[in-house]
Amino acid sequence: MILADGGGAAGEFAASGGGKMVDVPADKPRHLQSSRDLVLSIVPLVLISLALAGVSRACAFSPGGPSSAPPPTIDVTRVLADDARLLSFPIRQPQLPDGWVANSSSNVTVGGTAGGTSARVGYVTPGGAYLRLAQSNAAADVLLAAEVPGLRTRTGAKQVGGGTWQLYAQQGSEPAWVSDQGSVRLLITGSGSDRQFSELAGAVLAGAPLQG
Repeated sequence: MILADGGGAAGEFAASGGGKMVDVPADKPRHLQSSRDLVLSIVPLVLISLALAGVSRACAFSPGGPSSAPPPTIDVTRVLADDARLLSFPIRQPQLPDGWVANSSSNVTVGGTAGGTSARVGYVTPGGAYLRLAQSNAAADVLLAAEVPGLRTRTGAKQVGGGTWQLYAQQGSEPAWVSDQGSVRLLITGSGSDRQFSELAGAVLAGAPLQG
């Protein structure tokens, strides 16, 4: 005779040969487990191992780090031609050496009483550095504050491309070169070398103003 606690749960009682009631555990003792029980316990572990192996194969390992893709490009001739047509100040297009890539452009409003518009083009150099050229009708100090906030330390001047460039640099900020060309101010900033700054400065001054 078997007596159960209402629901037939794990706490069952069974009668032994002498009529004594004993508690039967819900799980089988290990020595009573069959080979089928062992297989059923191993199957989930095998499935988990296969899933982990699939994830590992999906994750590619590149010892040399991420691959370097070429930078995006823009049609800088069209962009600057549009700027020359829409803006009220002269716009120049620098003719740069092979390997320079124009990869971004934007027009922003430069605030303040002596503000105006800043027409920007970003360039990636052959070595992977980034330089930005801004052409604006804003005053030089207003343009500098807008393009490189916090940069105020002038370190000298340099003659490049037939024009004078005021040089600004300070720790924790990218350097900037600024040239006042009468009706327009030019500003170059970025992570390039002094030689690359000079290349861009000379190229933009060598370019005749575009016809709007």
